[in-house]
Amino acid sequence: MIIQPQIQGVVARNCHPYGCQAAVKDHIKTVRALVQSNALAAKESTPKRVLILGASSGFGLASRIALMFGPAAASTIGVSFERGPSEKGVGSAGWYNNVFVKEEADASGLTTSNIIGDAFSEDVRQRVTDTIHRQFGGKVDMVVYSLATGVRPDPKTGEFWRSAIKPIGKTVSGYSIDLEKQSLSLMTLPPATEQEMDETIKVMGGEDWLHWMSFLSENALLAEGCSTVSYSYIGPEHTHDIYHDGTLGKAKIDLHQTRAAINTLLTPLNGHADVAVCKALVTKASVFIPGLTPYLLVLYKAMKAQGLHEQCIEQMVRLFYQKWPNTDDRDEDGLIRVDDWELSDEVQHAVNDILPLLNPDNFRELGDFDGLYQEFLQLNGFGFDDVDYQTEISLDALKALRP
Repeated sequence: MIIQPQIQGVVARNCHPYGCQAAVKDHIKTVRALVQSNALAAKESTPKRVLILGASSGFGLASRIALMFGPAAASTIGVSFERGPSEKGVGSAGWYNNVFVKEEADASGLTTSNIIGDAFSEDVRQRVTDTIHRQFGGKVDMVVYSLATGVRPDPKTGEFWRSAIKPIGKTVSGYSIDLEKQSLSLMTLPPATEQEMDETIKVMGGEDWLHWMSFLSENALLAEGCSTVSYSYIGPEHTHDIYHDGTLGKAKIDLHQTRAAINTLLTPLNGHADVAVCKALVTKASVFIPGLTPYLLVLYKAMKAQGLHEQCIEQMVRLFYQKWPNTDDRDEDGLIRVDDWELSDEVQHAVNDILPLLNPDNFRELGDFDGLYQEFLQLNGFGFDDVDYQTEISLDALKALRP
């Protein structure tokens, strides 16, 4: 079969396995180039045994690659909920990201394991426990919490909480990009109900992060000095109606506040919890946020013009090797700000000059649509110059690839 991209709205319905391999190799190449230029160095506190919850895409995947293939040369366990190839389709991009990260790790003499399953389930927690004992000798130095999902099961009832990305207390209208039609259109979102707000906090807030850290602590799986980090976004005022002041923002505030409870949990181990606030990027989660993509168009153009654009891998390299674990490099709320370049006066002035002018007729000219669209394609293995997308691919060969 020949695999071409299938896009519906802002959702990629398929992926290209060997394009995913190219993406993983590109990430590794970026890290190794920085190592060779002596721009990166490991510190005594750089973690060596890392559990990554949500390891197959976005910031979780970038964290894994930065820590493994950078100076830390960390051993990792990656947990993700992905589907492999079957008669129904080739499977998910994250499945192949896991496959090829492990393949590259094995070739480099690095140790990693993939656990495929629902990170909210007791079965996966037991598999994580067993793997920590087998691979890490029973202790982890760091837990990266990077789960991005729209639903989460209630552990008591088995019913599902479902997130809703909506404003709070008012109706909000704004432009959004349809990647399938490659168009900009106006959309209107009604205010969230109380239940939608509560469920979004349940799904995207800090409760499950705390549950995971409590589980690991209760089972004596955390090493002395163990640290943990989760990821967030705040953004400029342009994005606040739908993000910071909306249901998603309330969930992130809950995540930030949960950090204090986890810090208390880690105090006996001299460990600490952090929230890293990252820049706005094209990820599988961010394209679903109404009103954010027009800002991304203009932000990409402004940051590229100033030589400041970063993708997930550059952000995670800067986090772990430049900002981590300096306690001085936190804001007044104790957050690590990896969005500092995005929110600089120079970048935001450039964005403010262009964003109000954006409309369905000029968004390609005024924004970086081509760059944004290429990054979206590459999340799913398309858009790489060194991949022959006309080559026939065997489903049986894909089934032989194991994460």
